[in-house]
Amino acid sequence: MRKLVLGCTVAVLTALSARSMGTPAREWQMRPPALTIPEGEVGWASWYGQEFQGLPTASGPPFDMNAMTCAHRTLPLGTMVRITNLVTFNAVILKVNDRGPFVRGRILDVSRAAAERLGFLGAGLTPVRIEIVSYPRESLINQSTLGVVASTAY
Repeated sequence: MRKLVLGCTVAVLTALSARSMGTPAREWQMRPPALTIPEGEVGWASWYGQEFQGLPTASGPPFDMNAMTCAHRTLPLGTMVRITNLVTFNAVILKVNDRGPFVRGRILDVSRAAAERLGFLGAGLTPVRIEIVSYPRESLINQSTLGVVASTAY
């Protein structure tokens, strides 16, 4: 049974990868190039909760496991992302306020509240797709001073 679930998960990740989606070139030009991640970045997400409750995040405020937040290694802090669970197809919009995950093979850590809404609280891990909703204003201002036209909505 585990092999069947793993095989189905790999098939879903392959089918939904950025290469198979074929993002139009015009859409890429609307985002600052230095901040762009592949549209529909796909990989494994985990969640973190009680053991980190109250500890400082990379953005400064203490971690709140009941907030709709996440940790990503490279996206600018303050970026809003749409996370879709590729098993349940539940989706939420989260704010990147921390760095991580620090476990090989994972692309995202979400708060306990986000994991609950995405439907993988019990599983601990799930395949997800990350899509950019908006970048923080500061990132766009920094890019525009480098000569990049920043025409995304906030």
